[in-house]
Formats: sequence, C-alpha cells, structure tokens
Amino acid sequence: MIAIQISTPGQIGITEISAGPELGSGDVRLQMKVVGYCGSDLSTFQGRNPMVSFPRIPGHEVGAVILETGSGVPDSFQSGMTVTVSPYTSCGKCAACQSGRNNACENNETLGVQRDGALRPELVIPWQRVIPNSNLSFAELALVEPLSVGFHAVSRGRVQPGDTVAVIGCGVIGLGAIAGAADAGARVIALDVADSKLELARACGAAEVVNSMESDPAEQLSAMTNGLGPKVIIEAVGLPATFRFAVDAVSYTGTVVYIGYAKTPVEYDTSLFVKKEIDIRGSRNALPEDFDRVIQYLEKRLLPLDQVISKTVSLAEGPQAMEDWAANPGDITKIHVNV
Repeated sequence: MIAIQISTPGQIGITEISAGPELGSGDVRLQMKVVGYCGSDLSTFQGRNPMVSFPRIPGHEVGAVILETGSGVPDSFQSGMTVTVSPYTSCGKCAACQSGRNNACENNETLGVQRDGALRPELVIPWQRVIPNSNLSFAELALVEPLSVGFHAVSRGRVQPGDTVAVIGCGVIGLGAIAGAADAGARVIALDVADSKLELARACGAAEVVNSMESDPAEQLSAMTNGLGPKVIIEAVGLPATFRFAVDAVSYTGTVVYIGYAKTPVEYDTSLFVKKEIDIRGSRNALPEDFDRVIQYLEKRLLPLDQVISKTVSLAEGPQAMEDWAANPGDITKIHVNV
C-alpha cells in the first residue's frame, strides 16, 4: 500500500510500504479514514523535531474504522466500529507510569514521531489504544487527540469555575485549552498575533482576546484583571519570550502551564517565582480522562468545525499540503487528510 513519508527534512512524498504486519494477540487492524497533520509533523518536515529519525510516516490524529481484531481483544471491539486512537505508548516501569501519569512516560513513542504514524490506509495497534465512538464524524474523531492535549493543560492548571485563564497561542492545541477552560466555567482571554486566530478563539469559548502585535499584552491583561493578572496562564507557543511573559503576567499565587517547549534556552527573573509563589507546571500529551472529556465536549457540537479545519485533502494531495503549510504557517489551523 502507499503512505505519506517524510524522507529527510524538507522532502515529503508518496511511498510504497508493505501491507503488514500480521495481527498479534491483543491487536486491532484499523482502516484510516481521516488523519490530521499535527504541528509536530510540520516540525518534522522542517527538521526541527529532535525526537524524529528519518524516514518517517507522520500522523497521529486519527478517525478510523475497525477492520479486524486479533485473539485476546474484548468482544466489545467489533469490525465496522468507528474509532479514534491514543497514539502514545507507556512502559509501565518509569516513575511517570508508576505514578499513574503514563502520558509523561519516559520511554513514550508517539505515532508519527518516534515510530511510523497513521498516514497510510491501514494501521495495527493494541486494542487498549483504540477508543470507539459512534456519535462523532471521522473529522471530529481526528480532532480528539490534539484537543485533548489542550484539555490536559487545563487539568494541569487546576482551572476552577470563575478563574480567569489566559491562553497564549491559538493554534489547535491552544484552542483545545481555550475550549477546555471555557467548558470548565472559566473566563478565558486568548492572545495571538493574528486577528483570524483570535476570531476562532472567540468561537471556541474565549470571552476576550488580545492581539499582542497591536497592543501591549501585559497592559491589556492587567487592565482586564483589575491589576491582578490571570489566575492561570497556559503557554501554547513555545518561544522564550512567551515563556517569560507567562511568569511576568500571571497573578500572585497563580499557575503557569507550559504545553510547548522553547527550542533555545530561556532566561528568567527567578525572583518572581518566589515573590509571587507561583506554580510552574509542564503539560505533556493527554490522559484517558482528557480524551473522555473532549469526546463529551465534541458531542455537544460546540466546536466550530468548519472554522477549525482549514482544508481537507486527499492522500495524494497530502505532501503538497504540507509544503504549503510550511510556506505559510499562519494561514493554517488544521489540515485533514482523507486517507
């Protein structure tokens, strides 16, 4: 069968791969229907993803159908069921797994990153990673994983009803954080440099928005919070400037959550850590309960699907779509590939 493959940084195309593997005990064979391009796939194409070796088949945001199941798979998993997947692995032995937080497994291998991904017609995966749902479309199922990353950041921030939460960056992960915080009853302020992204943030639940290219974001956040600062700031960009800004702008005794990570070292005025007595938390991937919350959210039909999905292309058109995204990243929120 054929697949989309990134052979080296900047080189992407269609390649032939073997049809295997055979089903093992506990495995499920899935037929891919819709797979989303993730920002990590874009980083891989651009040669900025240190966790990737080449060549690599990208893709871990999945809407699929069960084709067949192997021995040892529960009877509740049947061919023809529509599903999404949790694309991570967990070793069960590291400190994160032993503490019940296998989303942060030290030895995690994510589809499309440390191992070949889902941009191919079929995929074999352990049944424990398969999440059936008959109420969502394939496009919605392919949005579950990226939105779950944002919802997990909301959980890491311990967001409560009535909190003021600022989200920096309105890509799909940031939109997940916006939707998750709003769904939790928080007042959400979205920050970005593009008005189009801020309009989408409003549609996903942001009560107020700040274009940080048109006004001083620190002054805006201060004015919007009576000089106190947001209780929680979620950083979904991954730049040294926004890493520092989150610490500067968060309220005293507030919480900063980092989803992205800066590619270069970050210098801080560490006195603010102590003076404000702030919590600084990382947020990686998502837990099963985050997937469940996103599915429940999507079933409410609150997400402006047509606005979030910038374009949908065929498998054959997938390589060109990636090249176009790399050339104009600000114009794209989400690309879906109909496999």
